Amino acid sequence: MNPLGKMARRLSPTALRGALWATLSARLVRRRLKHQGLQARVPRPPRLGAEGTRGVIGALRRLEPTCLERALVEQAWLASQGVKRDVVIGVLPDGLQSGPAHAWVDGTSRAAEATYIELHRLRPRP
Repeated sequence: MNPLGKMARRLSPTALRGALWATLSARLVRRRLKHQGLQARVPRPPRLGAEGTRGVIGALRRLEPTCLERALVEQAWLASQGVKRDVVIGVLPDGLQSGPAHAWVDGTSRAAEATYIELHRLRPRP
């Protein structure tokens, strides 16, 4: 594929809508976590299908949200695609002595699952 074709595919309207949703959602969930804690809700994703995933992933990579913000946005996106996964919050084996807690979407990070001890799960919102 020529470089222009690759760029056009990366900038498809569907991918851009996914990126816009992820950007707005990550910023909103950051504010909501400060005020509502783990009760914070992520806005419902638009119905974009799998092609929107490219935009969501790209936006989250560039925004550098905290692990909890990222996990909550990813969880909402996956749920919109029919994949229901928990957000897992864990700590290293010696607790918070050697590092902060970490959050990830269950089944997406083998390294986190092998390294951290699970403390809490957040089920996907209905």
